[in-house]
Amino acid sequence: MGNADTKLHFRKAVIQLTTKTQPVEATDDVFWDQFWADCSIAVQDVFALVPSAEIRAVREESPSNLATLCYKAVERLVQCADSGCPSEKERQIVLNCTRLLTRILPYIFEDADWRGFFWSTIPGAKRSRGLDEDVNENEARPLAESLLLAIADLLFCPDFTVQSHRKSSTDGSEEMRSLDSCEYIWEAGVGFAQSPPLNYVHDLNRTELLKLLLTCFSEAMYLSPSSENQALNPWVAFFCSAENRHALPLFTSLLNVVCSYDPVGYGIPYNHLLFSDHRGQLVEQALQTLIVTLEHEPGSAMTAPAGPDNLFVNYLSRIHREEDLSFVLRGLAQLLNNPLIQTYLPRSTKKIQFHQELLILFWKFCDFNKKFLFFVLKSSDVLEMLVPILFYLNDARADQSRVGLMHIGVFILLLLSGERNFGVRLNKPYTVHVPMDIPVFTGTHADLLVVIFHKIITCGHQRLHPLFDCLLTIIVNISPYLKSLSMVAANKLLHLLEAFSTPWFLLSAPQNHNLVFFLLEVFNNIIQYQFDGNSNLVYAIIRKRNVFHQLANLPTDEASIQKVLLKKKKSANSRLNSTDGESMEGSRPAAPAEPGTLKTSLEATPGIDKITEKAQVSEDGTMVSLPHSGSPITAPRRSVINGASDTESNSERDHEVRRCLMVSWKTRLPLQTIMRLLQVLVPQVEKICIDKGLTDESEILRFLQHGTLVGLLPVPHPILIRKYQANAGTAMWFRTYMWGVIYLRNVDPPIWYDTDIRLFEIQRI
Repeated sequence: MGNADTKLHFRKAVIQLTTKTQPVEATDDVFWDQFWADCSIAVQDVFALVPSAEIRAVREESPSNLATLCYKAVERLVQCADSGCPSEKERQIVLNCTRLLTRILPYIFEDADWRGFFWSTIPGAKRSRGLDEDVNENEARPLAESLLLAIADLLFCPDFTVQSHRKSSTDGSEEMRSLDSCEYIWEAGVGFAQSPPLNYVHDLNRTELLKLLLTCFSEAMYLSPSSENQALNPWVAFFCSAENRHALPLFTSLLNVVCSYDPVGYGIPYNHLLFSDHRGQLVEQALQTLIVTLEHEPGSAMTAPAGPDNLFVNYLSRIHREEDLSFVLRGLAQLLNNPLIQTYLPRSTKKIQFHQELLILFWKFCDFNKKFLFFVLKSSDVLEMLVPILFYLNDARADQSRVGLMHIGVFILLLLSGERNFGVRLNKPYTVHVPMDIPVFTGTHADLLVVIFHKIITCGHQRLHPLFDCLLTIIVNISPYLKSLSMVAANKLLHLLEAFSTPWFLLSAPQNHNLVFFLLEVFNNIIQYQFDGNSNLVYAIIRKRNVFHQLANLPTDEASIQKVLLKKKKSANSRLNSTDGESMEGSRPAAPAEPGTLKTSLEATPGIDKITEKAQVSEDGTMVSLPHSGSPITAPRRSVINGASDTESNSERDHEVRRCLMVSWKTRLPLQTIMRLLQVLVPQVEKICIDKGLTDESEILRFLQHGTLVGLLPVPHPILIRKYQANAGTAMWFRTYMWGVIYLRNVDPPIWYDTDIRLFEIQRI
């Protein structure tokens, strides 16, 4: 495609447009057809031959010509969609117009004065294709609506993007008008049983149209993440409304194409190096389009009888058949596990790169469709999702360019941990042993989670500190259901308590003590509800009993606090760093980002008390929400391990504030259960060691396994679960994260590169 003469001809047309000082009439088809009718230009060539500086120059100096170019390109797409693209020439016009609009639209969006252009009405563009018969047919349709409806039609255009069912007597325009696109869904899966024959040309054409659709939706990137810009995206809102007659088949097509994709193919080694994977390109574009369309206002009525106005969200929330839920879960799990596949031939299987988009889609499914969430948790299939998530968290912990990936993984686990079944499923033995840079252990999936969370906290980079609350909340949520922690995991939890309970750390930021409260809650839950089977943890608590005694006896007088602050941070840092011993065979250490790696900035995440609500587990296992009371977790922690200079002020007032805070929370430390355990068991263990001359811990563990604390502990406290709760802050975080991922992943062509993005900053490491 695109030989030298064609490129030259196209480039001359671009130069003519940029140098004309007088408006070119919309009726001058000879001039405008140069851009799409007389040539075939590859998308990469369009980006090279239409430089950004020239688009901006036309926008500033010849605005009417840019407006006419956009109008004419949309007009041609509408005409071709109406006619059904019967000829090869018309199909080429569609592709050329699609590529040109993909190139130009970001420069329309970056200028606030132009942003309303596509929502202005164009004379002659009627609303006759609307579904509402009461609409005045003479009312003009905004250019954006005409463009979106044309794209939707073209995505179900026989012999262009779908297989034709055409009988020889019907013409293209007649077929387009009578076409029921539900019969042309792209792939078998949810709501569709037939798998159409693979056609790589159709896949390529769908990919180009979806790229343009995603570009239309990307206006959100050019609005700053302020409260007044939290309204729904008008492009998405219209495309996912009842005005789009293809909404259901398109939603189903996108979902089925993603969930049925098998990147390994026929199992032939290196097949991805021998053949172009056009379906893989389509899957990536379909997935990005799908997650952007699933936009929903937090707190709006998901439970309303008709469901949300966004039909894509509506359809997703109503998927309920077991076979459909299984198809989605199996498809997502298979793709997320793809990078974990180990083969004896290096690089012999294709590794997908769109795991972040898959995690966003899984998140949206769990958030919008409670039947799906319960289906995920009702069997150990949830572990097929857990292991890859933990793998990505561990792999990304040292890489500052993947902070967003760390957050989405932790948010998903926080959401799952709010359900009892998640904690129960974690008791299944972990036998897969995906090579990870963690200590070797024998145990359950719960042990795997604890070991990796410990690694993130002790070996992750500083920007992960705001996640510590979330990580420990997840462990708190699952702790009442953990039947048997391994010695490795038990020691990791005690190591965290030891590090977080140092006086300097507790005084270095107002909210640091919450981490200690979370860990004590974990120990209390396991002692009260899972004492039998957790002799490893009990033994670890006995061995580290000094940590608990020091906590109970924390000095709160002014002189002691002054002394602690003078020691500054050296003890806290040294306590947190740990040596893990030998890592799993075949693993590679988590590496920092390569210098020069691009990353996008993220909105701050709200504190743990803002994104969770407390629920109490009643005796029959149901959860009762508790009223939101003043939480000790209020201000965001500005520093965790490394401290901030303002925490080292020597002012008397500052010291007094710290002392008052410390006295306040120290009286609330939930140490009674643990102290009672130590009071009962320590003398027994010491006696047996002296009487039998024991030095081997296995004998002590055997003794603890047969021990009991029935009737000796305080009355069991009610189990408290902190369930994830969406709000405006998390909605904006997800928006910036999702568009940041899409920006960085679309580099061929670089659709948004060097445009004035305002939703986030592009930074180089």
